[in-house]
Amino acid sequence: MLRWIRQQLGFDPPHQSDTRTVYIANRFPQHGHYVPQRFADNRIISSKYTVWNFVPKNLFEQFRRIANFYFLIIFLVQLMIDTPTSPVTSGLPLFFVITVTAIKQGYEDWLRHKADNEVNGAPVFVVRSGSLVQTRSKNIRVGDIVRVAKDETFPADLALLSSDRAEGTCHITTTSLDGETNLKTHYAVPETAVSQSVSRLEALQAVVECQQPEADLYRFVGRITVTQQGEEIVRPLGPENLLLRGARLKNTKEIFGVAVYTGMESKMALNYKCKSQKRSAVEKSMNTFLIIYLGILLFEAILSTILKYAWQAEDKWNEPFYNQKTDLERNSSQILKFISDFLAFLVLYNFIIPISLYVTVEMQKFLGSFFIGWDLDLYHEESDQKAQVNTSDLNEELGQVEYVFTDKTGTLTENEMQFRECSINGIKYQEINGKLVPEGVADDSPDGSIPRLIREEELFLKAVSLCHTVQISYDLDQADGFGDTFSHTNGFSQMEYYASSPDEKALVEATKRMGVTFMGSHAEYMEVKTFGKSERYKLLHVLEFDANRRRMSVILQTPSGEKVMFTKGAESAILPYIKSGELEKTRVHVDEFALKGLRTLVVACRHFSVEEYRDVDRRLHEARTALQQREERLADVFSFIEQDLELLGATGVEDKLQEKVQETIEALRLAGIKVWVLTGDKHETAVSVSLSCGHFHRTMNILELVQQKSDNECAEQLRRLARRIKEDHVIQHGLVVDGASLSLALREHEKLFMDVSKNCSAVLCCRMAPLQKAKVVRLLKTSPEKPITLAIGDGANDVSMIQEAHVGIGIMGKEGRQAVRNSDYAIARFRFLSKLLLVHGHFYYIRIATLVQYFFYKNVCFITPQFLYQFFCLFSQQTLYDSVYLTLYNICFTSLPILVYSLFEQLVHPHVLQSHPALYRDISKNSMLSFKTFLYWTMLGFCHAFVFFFGSYILMGEDTTLLGNGQMFGNWTFGTMVFTVMVITVTLKLALETHFWTWIHHFVTWGSIAFYFIFSLFYGGIIWPFLHTQDMYFVFVQLLSSGSAWFAIIIIVTGCLFPDVIKKVLYRHLQPTSTQKSQMEEDKVSVRSEYDSAQSRNRGEDNWQLLAASPPPALGAALSSPSLLRSSRAQSAAWTPCAASARRSRRGRASASGWAGWWSG
Repeated sequence: MLRWIRQQLGFDPPHQSDTRTVYIANRFPQHGHYVPQRFADNRIISSKYTVWNFVPKNLFEQFRRIANFYFLIIFLVQLMIDTPTSPVTSGLPLFFVITVTAIKQGYEDWLRHKADNEVNGAPVFVVRSGSLVQTRSKNIRVGDIVRVAKDETFPADLALLSSDRAEGTCHITTTSLDGETNLKTHYAVPETAVSQSVSRLEALQAVVECQQPEADLYRFVGRITVTQQGEEIVRPLGPENLLLRGARLKNTKEIFGVAVYTGMESKMALNYKCKSQKRSAVEKSMNTFLIIYLGILLFEAILSTILKYAWQAEDKWNEPFYNQKTDLERNSSQILKFISDFLAFLVLYNFIIPISLYVTVEMQKFLGSFFIGWDLDLYHEESDQKAQVNTSDLNEELGQVEYVFTDKTGTLTENEMQFRECSINGIKYQEINGKLVPEGVADDSPDGSIPRLIREEELFLKAVSLCHTVQISYDLDQADGFGDTFSHTNGFSQMEYYASSPDEKALVEATKRMGVTFMGSHAEYMEVKTFGKSERYKLLHVLEFDANRRRMSVILQTPSGEKVMFTKGAESAILPYIKSGELEKTRVHVDEFALKGLRTLVVACRHFSVEEYRDVDRRLHEARTALQQREERLADVFSFIEQDLELLGATGVEDKLQEKVQETIEALRLAGIKVWVLTGDKHETAVSVSLSCGHFHRTMNILELVQQKSDNECAEQLRRLARRIKEDHVIQHGLVVDGASLSLALREHEKLFMDVSKNCSAVLCCRMAPLQKAKVVRLLKTSPEKPITLAIGDGANDVSMIQEAHVGIGIMGKEGRQAVRNSDYAIARFRFLSKLLLVHGHFYYIRIATLVQYFFYKNVCFITPQFLYQFFCLFSQQTLYDSVYLTLYNICFTSLPILVYSLFEQLVHPHVLQSHPALYRDISKNSMLSFKTFLYWTMLGFCHAFVFFFGSYILMGEDTTLLGNGQMFGNWTFGTMVFTVMVITVTLKLALETHFWTWIHHFVTWGSIAFYFIFSLFYGGIIWPFLHTQDMYFVFVQLLSSGSAWFAIIIIVTGCLFPDVIKKVLYRHLQPTSTQKSQMEEDKVSVRSEYDSAQSRNRGEDNWQLLAASPPPALGAALSSPSLLRSSRAQSAAWTPCAASARRSRRGRASASGWAGWWSG
């Protein structure tokens, strides 16, 4: 137990050595020298709290906030010294804030626990004690032999021991790990591949030695020692032998593997970048304002303390006859008295710091986040996916975005490849109804007829259907044997292709539609059917694809015994090695395909003589069996073989753009948001897609920073680009950068690169690695301007970029859920981004910005009269308000209207915001929380507070006999008067700011004022036995019984708000913002449409009356029936008052809308 506690605290890590030894099936050596290693269990933990640490950990995190810690100190001061207010006035709001926040955070963590338990409790099968036992995923231990079936995910990092195939291979997809949808082949070592049953695995004696866990998905170094008949056989283990947790088994019935890394030590868990706490710009502004108000508080407390002692310098005020000091008070330390008085004033004025601001903001963010999920415009019907919010802390940040960084494949495109065109022997072809037809030639062959292919066309299609790494999955129960199952008539539906890339799958499926079908590979043979005729090709060698060569090849033996090599790859990797064929025509066709945004591949072949193939085979064998510099020798041999090629043709595959991508990018550009596309695609394809999606315009001046080899060359090119931007008087520039050049630019020329890129309207970065994407985002994020960044992607390779940006958005695409899980928000399609930013972002920002400013305003109104009152009570620390009013002001009397406002306010209709993206610029750069706006609200609060206090003093202070019975107003009546005026004014001030009224707004606005009056009547009208004092007994009733008090309330409230109304009207008509112009235009359109609809209804009524008065014969005959006529008249009579009422209601709503627009600013 003690060791477990130490491990949880991080003092006792589970392992210390550089390597780990895994005994398969946990057969540990029996000798006494063995010291067992300790490994992590297989639980995945993404939660933040446990039952035991929730209270202390949550309290610690909450009291790290300045306001919470400050109120805790104030509460403790009230407990320790004699202060003018009760400790309850600080303790109750603090307890309320802490409790509500803890409930919210506890609920969110409970959801994480629930997700973890679902993963950790998944059923798995392990080999134990000679049998297959079902257990939970969390119970897997390092060394356990685990069985995984087809389409299941691997529950831990497993070293592959065997599969249902004799050669010990299996196919997996790593979509959820690295975003790649291709099928990868993994291998077992020959000595364990034969152990395909539980009994043989139980008898297996083997030990795995490997490195300790590391995050690199593509690196694994280890070895396995298998003991057979007393002899130890050692085999190396690499990434091709390791099955990673989160990957999925495909096209294989079952596999057995030994767990080497479990739980939080698996590579998937180690790649979880610790999500740093993202803070919005509003929260940062809020903390700045809080510090300023803390300064105001300290100034008021210090000034009051100094003035108190200055006043008491005279003996008559220091020790008046009615308040004689004791000997203890006279002899006490002056310093301690000064500190005590300072703390007392601090407590008296502490409500200028709005503690309830934090809990209101938390509630606003939490409740407001549901609107994104409920928005039907963000719901994708085809995939049945709605938008989801993973963190509600950044809602308002959606309204501040200045840069959008987007992935291309799967984000801007559908990630669904479709064959479009091809070029064969210099002739362009298209696919029409599953037939290969030359461009410009109509397909006039009858349906069902077998097309005739010339030699070049057939050779091209065979090359495409054989030169790949595609695997086939088919129903084994329906298959009698290899090749017989896949008949041309009924076998196609039983096949499913799994490809190393979406392009390969699209090409093989296209050749299948055209009559040349790849039937699969078995052992050394690949089978194709050409219009029902089966042919088997012996696979001699595969020259694998790599990023440097950018091509792949297969060497085959044809059924006639001829040796031939088929090669395909990028045009830049194939065309330079062409010896024969229609080179120039094909080059032109490839360029045409690229301009259309198609992904291009060039196909070629080479025929070998007997002597040539013998030489090729020898060279390949020597390179593959070399122990030193194997990769370099293989590269040399591949280059030797892949030359003197015969050009067959080229293919054009389309990655279809998502719907409304172009409109979305254009809307973002009009909103002042710059879009950067970061993709791993090649230069030509990326540029063509950027042009087709509207990221680049045809009229845009495209600048290129590509294929830079050295720092000096890169710097010189950047300087040239900077000069071109200054010299070229074009409106917009676009920049294209590749990954290698970007690495050079960021190494020593970061500032120069930033200067160039910031002057470009659109930037395209191609051939980007995942970490390079994150570096680019960080570069913009940390630049001197500190712009707000947003990253959007759909694959695991976008996770680092998503986590680095201020706001991360995951696309629910076809590349797994990794991006969605690590994002702040998730949407189904890129087009939803425009509404998320332009509408939801706009609403969230104006709501919370007004909420923050209003909170500071109403607290200045609240506490400034308390400060002014000290000048009239000799700074005796006498409170102006009753302690119950002090406690409930922020919690009850003024809390609901601002909360409802922050949830429902709409300055402009959502459709207007989407159709006028430029309105987004009105709120950019945190404009509504600028220091100028903050100063306005603060000064407004001070002005209103002065009017509250001195207005009440002037109207009541000179003549205190305002009651009918001649009784005088007292101290509590004056304070209640000020408090009443304040509650009404700050509530109506928010009503003036409200533009979008609903019944909820009316209910909470007028209900809050009514609640204050009702509560005060009950609180002051009854003697409450549990209260220590009854200062407020009958005070409120007496106040309301005075007509002069009612007159004073009306005069003061009007005097406070009337200048505000005048200011709004003048600014709205003399200096209107774009938003206010849209409001006025919207009101005009609304009134006009209501008028038109009313006119059309009136015309409809007139026509109906005319029709009823003189009906045509047929209709007259129908209406001549008394029952029908009575029914018709009854319906008309019933409809007429309803229609009139509806017209009045609509006119009233139009009028209300117009008045709301006139009142709001």
